[in-house]
Amino acid sequence: MITKNMSITEVVQKFPETVEVFLKHGMHCLGCMAARFENVEQGALAHGINVDKLMEDLNNAKK
Repeated sequence: MITKNMSITEVVQKFPETVEVFLKHGMHCLGCMAARFENVEQGALAHGINVDKLMEDLNNAKK
């Protein structure tokens, strides 16, 4: 299960299929330095993204 506390980089490394979800939600910062240190919730809030909807979509996307 993907949680809000996981780093963005960790999520993408463990579940590459989530890249499309991040992009769909407007989080195009997957390669930036902040993605290594920000957790999913911090990144979503920084971009004005609904955290709960993002989490739902991320967990639905993982295989």
